[in-house]
Amino acid sequence: MVETVSASLEYVGTVQPKATDGLPYLPSRELVEAVNLAIYLERPLLLKGEPGCGKTQLASAVADELGLPLESWYVKSTSRARDGLYTYDAVGRLRDAQLAGSGRLNEEQIRKADDPTTYVRWGPLGRAFLNEQRTVLLIDEIDKADIDFPNDLLLELDKQQFLVEETGETICAKVPPIVFITSNDEKDLPDAFLRRCLFHFVEFPDHDRLIQIIHSRFPSTPETLVHQAVARFLQLREDMKRDKGESGKKVSTSELIDWFQVLRRYPQEEALGHLGGQLPFAGVLLKSWEDHIRYLRLGKRG
Repeated sequence: MVETVSASLEYVGTVQPKATDGLPYLPSRELVEAVNLAIYLERPLLLKGEPGCGKTQLASAVADELGLPLESWYVKSTSRARDGLYTYDAVGRLRDAQLAGSGRLNEEQIRKADDPTTYVRWGPLGRAFLNEQRTVLLIDEIDKADIDFPNDLLLELDKQQFLVEETGETICAKVPPIVFITSNDEKDLPDAFLRRCLFHFVEFPDHDRLIQIIHSRFPSTPETLVHQAVARFLQLREDMKRDKGESGKKVSTSELIDWFQVLRRYPQEEALGHLGGQLPFAGVLLKSWEDHIRYLRLGKRG
């Protein structure tokens, strides 16, 4: 029987995660509310938003603040839904059967070889179901997989259980995990899957939040440098948005932090001088030759 513990958990977004390469994570009020609704309703939270807006890091932030274990499932184009539940080492079992038949295994090894559960390897979702403690589960970039992938997870996410076909054992979640699913909108997700999720679009941080992020990451930095760097960064984003449209790749928060870290290597006046001319250290922000040609020579913006 699935244990319900939602009422005792609340995410407030104040504890910085330890597993995001030292980057600060400052969620909006709306995102915090969406997380708590997902915890309360025990529904997966589907997160969309442009790359670099913090979708993936949310799971680490929630796990760290609530003191819960984290399981991460990074979906690839070749991923199958069952991979997140378990894999079965059929080749290993065949090998051991041949060794047993030739008398090359001792009694204990033979007993293990006769037990099909010996060859089950649990995936991230399987481990989350088996954990006695509530677990945060990240299913990252679900839209990379085949279109059938989300539909193949309907029963597992809805009923909190799955069948291990090779052993006949039904695995039921001891405690329902807190599930975060990210998507970059590379392909549409099935309606049946969407009905089982809550949804939140993660907005890119505004000017004030970017200032807050930089101060959180670099607390001793002069205010003038922070404001001018963020202004130049946002101007670049606006130029990219105008040229590429909403769907085009724009510079992200993680790139801003790397870029600002480079700026801080220089004395303040020298760094401010860099910001006043040609876009400095463009290779940190611009990741294609087309972008270099288009934006590298942008001068100072008022």
